[in-house]
Amino acid sequence: MSTPMTSLWLDTNPVAAPAAGPLAAGAQYDTVIAGAGLTGLTTAVLLARSGQRVAVLEGRSVGAAATGNTTAKVSLLQGTTLSQIRSHQTDTVLRAYVDGNREGQAWLLRYLEERGIAYQRRTAYTYATTEQGAKTLREELEAAQAAELPVAWTDETELQFPVAGAIALEDQAQIHPMQVLEALTTELRERGGELIEGVRVTGAGIGSPLTVETSSGPVRADHLVLATGAPILDRGGYFAKLLPHRSYALAFRVPGAPGTIPQGMYLSADAPSRSLRTAPVGDEELLLVGGNGHGVGRKDSPRAAVDDLEAWTSQHFPGAQRTYAWSAQDYRSANYIPFIGTLPRGGGGIYMATGYNKWGMANGVAAALAISGELLGGNLPWADTLGRRITTPSDLLTGAKDGLEVGVRAATGWATAESRALTAEPPVEGEGIVGRVDGTPAAVSTVDGVTCRLSAVCTHLGGIVTWNDAENSWDCPLHGSRFAADGSVLEGPAVKALPRREPES
Repeated sequence: MSTPMTSLWLDTNPVAAPAAGPLAAGAQYDTVIAGAGLTGLTTAVLLARSGQRVAVLEGRSVGAAATGNTTAKVSLLQGTTLSQIRSHQTDTVLRAYVDGNREGQAWLLRYLEERGIAYQRRTAYTYATTEQGAKTLREELEAAQAAELPVAWTDETELQFPVAGAIALEDQAQIHPMQVLEALTTELRERGGELIEGVRVTGAGIGSPLTVETSSGPVRADHLVLATGAPILDRGGYFAKLLPHRSYALAFRVPGAPGTIPQGMYLSADAPSRSLRTAPVGDEELLLVGGNGHGVGRKDSPRAAVDDLEAWTSQHFPGAQRTYAWSAQDYRSANYIPFIGTLPRGGGGIYMATGYNKWGMANGVAAALAISGELLGGNLPWADTLGRRITTPSDLLTGAKDGLEVGVRAATGWATAESRALTAEPPVEGEGIVGRVDGTPAAVSTVDGVTCRLSAVCTHLGGIVTWNDAENSWDCPLHGSRFAADGSVLEGPAVKALPRREPES
């Protein structure tokens, strides 16, 4: 049997969706929201508070994607994000980004306090272990100061290894993300909103009101909000403006904890990335270690990335015992600023939020505040600034590099699939193989003793999927769609399963 990867958060606090009947075909809502993560549920609650009739449609389960698999740091110091933004945008845009995150952070922590949900205040650190990393830290410090954040340089950390320097921001926070989703789900139900799991939004009309196509039939709504990671509608070509990344996290029981593990929230400026934080679970305090991010479908062995994190932790925290391992997917925009607002060619009735670049806790709430504010007639100056930024030469260069990589992956994926003929012999347990069957690309895997033969062609835009040996999934290296071993959709922008090539054996 294969060992599944499950996050600490999903295991210790799964959220049961409120009992609801099946989606009634032709039902009418003020707003339909696709995706029951932090962005979708916060938007739903804000709209339901105003009296709107809201339905949240979730293709899998609450928190199944990014929110349930995050490291759940709610911080305005975000690794080297601010200096990356500053290299692409003006300081006015940089400050607007920080203002939005500050408002999102404040709303989220106030929400937890009002509902008596525990979280931990922590100092956030970005640290360097090389001279080049220290140079990057100086740039991040300057960007933070330009954004009016009280970030300070320090040579002292709690880390078990030497550093070349660090920058710190006090009074940030770490949370249990599924406890947040549970509270939002409860409030949404109390305010008359609907949350229906196992129903996927697959398409939409134009204008307002519009028809929303779902896996359970069409419904009508004045507005549709896409809170799905990558937008599931290709209007505006946002799939080509986003770089999908997967990164990994492991939880460890460390001898002598809590005294032997750092209490701050740490993230390295150097590659490969290393993220650390604590996590209280019952009477224990676990150490969370994350990192080793890579483009979706673009690593030969994701399992090796997990093993590398475990080896690194054992080196620096002797005796550490792994208790959980999981992975999350997020998206970086070409200009390093999230895409939040109306979807082009949607007639003004469709909104989206994506491109959080691994900082979805504050950004996700900020997006919900911006979208709900626009729908309800509010005014957020930082959201206006982010919504009207212009494309810079740096944005174009980054987009060109991302696009070139997609083109290379598309060509090599097809060439590899067509050059390898698959035999009738099934793969061994936990392995997947792509090759040619009857002249077309096929993907064959064996998981939990079941062999599945599928089309290897992604149902989004025809990329050739690759096998993810850490999560037993098929991942598309073009735009980040992911499919379970049986072909069902895990993450978009694809909305259709990989077709079966032949029955399971």
